[in-house]
Amino acid sequence: MTTSPELPKTPVFAVLDGMDGCGKTTQATRLVEEIARLRGEGSDPLHLREPGSTVAGERIRALVLDPDVQLGSGSLALLFAAARRETLEQLVAPALAQGRDVVIERFHASTFAYQGGAGLTDDDLLSMLHGWAGSPRPTIEIVLEIDPEDSFARAMARDGGGSDRFESRGLEFQRRVAAGMHRYVERAPLAVGIDGRGSEDEVAGRVIEAVLRSAAEATLA
Repeated sequence: MTTSPELPKTPVFAVLDGMDGCGKTTQATRLVEEIARLRGEGSDPLHLREPGSTVAGERIRALVLDPDVQLGSGSLALLFAAARRETLEQLVAPALAQGRDVVIERFHASTFAYQGGAGLTDDDLLSMLHGWAGSPRPTIEIVLEIDPEDSFARAMARDGGGSDRFESRGLEFQRRVAAGMHRYVERAPLAVGIDGRGSEDEVAGRVIEAVLRSAAEATLA
């Protein structure tokens, strides 16, 4: 496998996070394609989503998104953390050990913002996320930032919009989530806020620039 001088030889573990409708899936797909292009022939970055990607994770995903299942904020946070632990142990760690780059949609910022928006304290969430559910650690956690009004409108416009546990809580909840995402970026050392507004190409350029910069810094550390 040929390696571009723009990427370190060590594999990249990049997170794409943000509110509903911010473009995570689109940008994660673009990032996977760009990493593969930079790495050259034979590169096959692993693209994952949270919660999900494992059998346990997909079942937890269905449970936590079901608005008819009553779950408190603490229980939700623990379920998300359990799904993440499975993804890290079963998929992320083995891929990195094999030298394979990993891109994942949603990670700690989502748990911090969504469960914080539902009442848990910042310190409790950070302690859990960066402790028990926190290894291996990402190279970078990108949070795509858009206005909560735009996020809510995009989520409602999708097929089935407003039907899951979080979308059904309305615009005011999404505003609290946006504030939580911002606090996470301020407090988490690996988190970087990226302007999610503009064309798909413009946002993709910001994302890959941030990933390359963080990967280079991680190599020097």
